[in-house]
Amino acid sequence: MTGIIKNAEYKTLLKQIKQRIQGAQLKAAVKVNVELLTLYWDLARMIVKRQQQSSWGDGLITLISNDLKKEFPNMKGFSKRNLELMRQWFVFWSSHESIAQQPVSQLNGQTESATFPQLAGDLSDNDVSSAISAIFHIPWGHNIVIVSKCRTQEEALFYVRQTLEHNWSRAVLVHQIESGLVHRKNKAVTNFKTRLPAPQSDLAHQTLKDPYCFDFLNLTRKHDEKELEDALMDHLTRFLLELGTGFAFVGRQYRLEIGGDEFFIDLLFYHARLHCYVVVELKTVKFKPEFAGKLNFYVTAVDREIRSKQDNPTIGILICKSKNDTVVEYALSTVDSPIGVSEYTITRTLPDELKSSLPTIEEIEAELDAGDLQERLEERE
Repeated sequence: MTGIIKNAEYKTLLKQIKQRIQGAQLKAAVKVNVELLTLYWDLARMIVKRQQQSSWGDGLITLISNDLKKEFPNMKGFSKRNLELMRQWFVFWSSHESIAQQPVSQLNGQTESATFPQLAGDLSDNDVSSAISAIFHIPWGHNIVIVSKCRTQEEALFYVRQTLEHNWSRAVLVHQIESGLVHRKNKAVTNFKTRLPAPQSDLAHQTLKDPYCFDFLNLTRKHDEKELEDALMDHLTRFLLELGTGFAFVGRQYRLEIGGDEFFIDLLFYHARLHCYVVVELKTVKFKPEFAGKLNFYVTAVDREIRSKQDNPTIGILICKSKNDTVVEYALSTVDSPIGVSEYTITRTLPDELKSSLPTIEEIEAELDAGDLQERLEERE
């Protein structure tokens, strides 16, 4: 038996069995979720229909909740509040006539790997009914967040798709909705279509936002690049969340030696889905054409000095205080590297005079060290 356990073929077999079990568990979990949401949809439809046909009003929900909890004491989800949420969810999505008329079995009939229509511009009735099948494949809590915070079905469907694609937690979903991701996605000015092959150029463009929201930083109105960079590194987790799924941090002020000269990249990342390095440069002023030239140099240097044969071409992202899109387009048309330019926003800043009155970390540490030294001297006396 010991020989079998150590055998490489057995280890491979065991790995395959584990993967099969995990796959079955995932499919079972997805199926359970679909069945649960199908039940919620049907319950809500019956409640809404009865309320429309009678004068029972909200008293109907209270009565149903009490009776269901008595009849099914071991089942959760039949509270008055949850039944109200079911109704809200159903009403939000069934506002389309094409949805209201379809059996729930047709709405949730697609698998989790189905391809849903792109959400650009107005959706046809068929597109909406097809895309809404996705709502049965995300958790109930995510569904409630989406219909509670989104104003339109198109906006809501965007977040449903993003949740499915990136497997967002509920907290991440809330952050993305509240920061207005739907209005910032694919807005950056880039030259990706002419500098990258089609599959990567589309994905790279979808990766960028414009503007990036840095409201999690405490900066003065007249902050410089170093202050911005320091703050982003102090809040690296939040920064990575704002950048989006797939970014892995490589280094800050990343040193490159070119022909005996030293150069330092503001921030260097690796993107797991794009399979490429990403050079990020920060500017606290309005975009200038020369910024594109400098970033082009850094991207080229990373391609030649760091990139391996397995990596896709490096891309550059310039995040600046403001920009003129026409000027950016002209500047990017003359550079060889794939580069995207976005703005950043900070809606809450500290008064500049306040910064001078606040001690730095170094000053606080020095003060504490001096205090400790004074106490030790007093003890000796």
